[in-house]
Parts: sequence; structure tokens; C-alpha cells
Amino acid sequence: MKLRIKGDSLRLRVSRSEHNRILCGERVEDTIHFSSEPDAKLTYSLETASHGAATGVHYSPGQITVRLAKQDVGAWADPSQAGIYTSVGIGSENSLELVIEKDFACLDRSDENNTDTFENPHNGATC
Repeated sequence: MKLRIKGDSLRLRVSRSEHNRILCGERVEDTIHFSSEPDAKLTYSLETASHGAATGVHYSPGQITVRLAKQDVGAWADPSQAGIYTSVGIGSENSLELVIEKDFACLDRSDENNTDTFENPHNGATC
């Protein structure tokens, strides 16, 4: 799973196998370590929310958990659905943009760099 943070925007890109795990109700997570200190790390995860809950984010020190609404996960199973896009209120005047997408193969990379990615819908297209 790839994580990208920019301002009040959080983007996760998931591989084909991670996507399948989410569709089966499993949790997917990864950790980045910033130094050898035990607390110098950030764990980020993606899971299905409890029944009836909306897509959102839970934060605790050193951990970000994105919880996807069951209806969003169901829609994301459709091969034509590239991602889940939503905005989460984080105060009276602010919001966090959430983007959770399938990781499509890069068209300019070798097959080795595209392991476990989704077929790029633009593969074979001409400009």
C-alpha cells in the first residue's frame, strides 16, 4: 500500500492483492520507520468500517486508520471503479480529502515495477 500526504489530503493506493483482502473484510496495514527509536514510526491501515458507519479516518499517535463504509467497499469491487473519493469533516471549517485508489500499472515502467498492480486502462492508448 502506498501512502501520500499533502496538506489536508490523504491518498492510499492499494495493490491487487490488498484490494482483494479488503473485499474479503481483512485489514491491510504498513509501517514506515523514521529511526531506530521504538516510537519513531507511523503505521497506516485500511479496513472496512462497522455496519452502517461512514468512510472516515481514525488517528492516534503513530497510527492512521482509514475505515471504509461497507457500501463503498461493495462499489469498489466493480472493475470500472478506480477508487473511493470523499471528504471528511475535521472541524467547523476544515475537511480532510480522502482518496483510496487501485494502484494501476505505470505505463513507463518495467514489468518488475508493476508487480501486483491493476491493468492500466490507458495501456495501448496513443496520444
